[in-house]
Amino acid sequence: MGRVRLADVAAYAGVSMKTVSNVVHDYPHVKPEMRQRVQEAIDALGYRPNVTARRLATGRTGMVALAVPEIDHPYFSELSRRIAEHAASRGYRVLMEQTLSEPGAERAVLRDREEGLVDGVIFHPVSTTQSELARLSRDVPVVLLGEAAIPLTVDHVMIDNVAAAREATEHLLSLGARRPVFLAAVEGDVTVSTDRRLEGFQDALQAAGVRLPSSHVLTASDFSPQASSEAVNRALDAGLDFDAILCRDDQFAVGALSALHARGISVPDEIALVGWDDTALSRFAYPAITSVSPDKAALATSALDLLLERIGGFHGPGRHVITPHTLAIRESAPAVTEAARPL
Repeated sequence: MGRVRLADVAAYAGVSMKTVSNVVHDYPHVKPEMRQRVQEAIDALGYRPNVTARRLATGRTGMVALAVPEIDHPYFSELSRRIAEHAASRGYRVLMEQTLSEPGAERAVLRDREEGLVDGVIFHPVSTTQSELARLSRDVPVVLLGEAAIPLTVDHVMIDNVAAAREATEHLLSLGARRPVFLAAVEGDVTVSTDRRLEGFQDALQAAGVRLPSSHVLTASDFSPQASSEAVNRALDAGLDFDAILCRDDQFAVGALSALHARGISVPDEIALVGWDDTALSRFAYPAITSVSPDKAALATSALDLLLERIGGFHGPGRHVITPHTLAIRESAPAVTEAARPL
């Protein structure tokens, strides 16, 4: 059987092609019984709208692109799912792109968005400069995620990484920690996230009057759990005395847990640990990891809602939205009332 056409659906349902088109494009004035009749025909025949024809008819494709650095990173995987689910509830499909933080791949995302495939782009830039973002054409709307400096002309959704890191560090200090380390500064890191989280870590220490040498910022060769484990082992081998760890993400937290367990070091009794992103890794590790928890649902809905407003014709200046975060308290750094650690 060849491709099912709009006319085939109309004939099967016994309605006009205009009625089928109204249902496909989700026009509100279609009567419920007629909408059900057409939808049953669509389902029975397996009709799929032609994206090119739809764009010619309506000026839209019904698709948006989501471009992230790594699709297999737990945080981006979980966020992507929420964006896709919210997009589906709004009648949109999501085209995924992975950039691996490479400048050429990120530029391709922004350049190719005008090829007619999508109506807009949600994009987490890493290597793209602020000046490049400021020069974006408004023909195809873009909403940005992440912590990079964003021009005033572009919509942007993020959490306050500095505040979140400060709160996580304050929690470790409330448990009696006085020699925490930050895990980790990464070699060749071009992201801004690590810098923001390290800034919050330092702010909390300064406010508490805790002075630590630069050796309490550990370094890692890359963003993998293996590199995190190696960083913790190097610190222990060097005799660094620390009693808590703030990790830049949950992957680093899992790597740190592995290293500490292999050394027979108890978490949280000897070293408390906080991760970041509140992914499945943190919830099912042993012990379960206390983790900074961005409101992924709010990130997803805010980004997509801003994008759909742009697609719908909004032409105002860039809107910068800071979504909530919390600290998901678990066994690796328990609530203060559960802690038995002396000051």
